[in-house]
Amino acid sequence: MEKNLRRIDPSSFSISANIPRANMPPSSEEAAIPMEETCPICKGAGYFCMDVPINDPNFGHLITCQCKLAEKEGRQRDKLWQQSNLQAFETKNFDTFNSHIVGVNESFARAKAFAQAPKGWLLLVGGYGCGKTHLAAAIANEAVRREYQTIFMVVPDLLDYLRSTFGPNSEVAYDERFDKIRSIQLLVLDDLGAESSTAWAREKLFQIINHRYNNHLPTVFTTNVDLDKLDPRIASRLLDVELCRQTVIQAKDYRQTTRNNNIRYK
Repeated sequence: MEKNLRRIDPSSFSISANIPRANMPPSSEEAAIPMEETCPICKGAGYFCMDVPINDPNFGHLITCQCKLAEKEGRQRDKLWQQSNLQAFETKNFDTFNSHIVGVNESFARAKAFAQAPKGWLLLVGGYGCGKTHLAAAIANEAVRREYQTIFMVVPDLLDYLRSTFGPNSEVAYDERFDKIRSIQLLVLDDLGAESSTAWAREKLFQIINHRYNNHLPTVFTTNVDLDKLDPRIASRLLDVELCRQTVIQAKDYRQTTRNNNIRYK
């Protein structure tokens, strides 16, 4: 193929190969050596021309090289990762979840199926330390990998995140942040029911959830409280079986069991 390509002088382009990376496992394309040093097609220009006769329709047309496309995909994945708020949960995925513990099989299967094609709502219910946060984060990590716009938030932190826009040094307007959260492609809300009981907190949380309910936007919730202890308006939407699937994690203490197993097999 190389003999049919006419390379572009790399010096005529300003293309950086050293793309900043977050703490996220690189894809196979991103793991490659910088393109200007190794790409056998464009030699780092990012583009090439076909070596065709002057009367050919493709004569003089720049074609984007595969290495340039991979670079663009890497930047897009970085952007999705940065907005996801998953930095503290990057190791929480389906591979690191111990699905052999008694009481987690069904929830694990449902979470994994949801992550592969986010649609509707998924409610993960269980006591403290049962693994529901790990599964919720695994869904979010998989969604980012599949290039879904995703935000993972612990509910009390979400409300603080909104309140922070009222500060004098905030660079983001409240309306902009609020609309982004309520309209994001996939929203994962961890620890529903742990939020403060102020009227403002209840109303803002309801507005976010109600917007996603009315627009059937994919949403994942975790909670350790009975639904009748939640805001009745939110509970009624979670009980809509046409939109929301509920799964109860029966494991007594996934976190402690996993920790003990890790110690045992060291």
